[in-house]
Amino acid sequence: MGIASLAVASPRSGADQLSDAKAQAAAITAKIQATDQQLQSLTDQYSAADYHLSQIRDRVAQTQSQIAQDQVAVDKDRAQLRKQAISDYTRGGTTNQVTDMFSTTNNVAGIRQLYTSIATGNVTTTVDHLHTAQANLQSEQNALQQQQAQATATRDTITAAKNQASALVAQEQATKNSVDATIQNLVVQQQAEAAAAAKEAATAAFNAKLTAAQSIAAQTSAQSAAPQRSGAGSDSGSVAAAPAAPAPPLAAGAAGAVQAAEGEVGVPYVWGGASPSAGFDCSGLIMWAYAQVGIGLPHFSGAQFAGTVHIALSDIQPGDLLFYGPQGADHESMYIGGGQMIEAPHAGANVRIVGVRTDGSTVIGRVQ
Repeated sequence: MGIASLAVASPRSGADQLSDAKAQAAAITAKIQATDQQLQSLTDQYSAADYHLSQIRDRVAQTQSQIAQDQVAVDKDRAQLRKQAISDYTRGGTTNQVTDMFSTTNNVAGIRQLYTSIATGNVTTTVDHLHTAQANLQSEQNALQQQQAQATATRDTITAAKNQASALVAQEQATKNSVDATIQNLVVQQQAEAAAAAKEAATAAFNAKLTAAQSIAAQTSAQSAAPQRSGAGSDSGSVAAAPAAPAPPLAAGAAGAVQAAEGEVGVPYVWGGASPSAGFDCSGLIMWAYAQVGIGLPHFSGAQFAGTVHIALSDIQPGDLLFYGPQGADHESMYIGGGQMIEAPHAGANVRIVGVRTDGSTVIGRVQ
């Protein structure tokens, strides 16, 4: 399956698409690992080839240096021989062969001929030796240069293979990054779908409870004029019993408080927080929202529980508060209508809108 096909709408379930994407990511990861191993092997080969080439270059340099040294030595010998011959010819009286030659009674032409033979003969022999040594060194240098060319070609081939492998790794990594992004999108989509389903289920459950509570409240109102019998009574079983007295009207700023709270969706939960810049905890969000409409509340769910009028579930309206735990000490949220509430839930989460949750300890409080 190609990468692009994962993002196209398909009758297959999101779970199947996610499974396929994960399998593709695993296959690409294995391919990257194999290419990395190949690249490591090529890197080792390159290092060996480069080392071998450096050794050949060193030997070539040594050979060239030896040739140069030999040339210097021969030039020096040639100059010394000529200098000695001329010196003996001009001074006379020495005991060496050249001096003896010049102390004889030979004619000038014979002396010159003998001198030339001696002076040039030794030099020629030395030069011949030099030429032989240089020829040998030149031959060795030529062989080394051929080896150097071969070693350079080998290293260049390995370099090309390394570059190709590196490009392949980069391409495979880019493909994997794309697949990983697809996986992330699918995960987020599944999480959003699950959250939406949970929210819908919670909303439906709350609406059912609210309908039941309202039905009971209507029955109770209809029977209020009839004689009361002992033992008669009922509740929804989901919310703590509320006073029988009629619910007071909503505070004038309740709708504005709801609007203010909804504007803070996404702000992080921070224990003790009570502002958009600092974050919110559960009671801090409620306190801040009502403060925006000029109504002051304490920064403590238990104190807000004690300071609100407790009403029946059947009377709940947007802006009313839901308290959880004994005396509201565990948590609180704000009802915003349609079976939904807004809350700052816990550390690591943000202010959010969810379906209303109720249990046997939930108490509805109305701000006055």
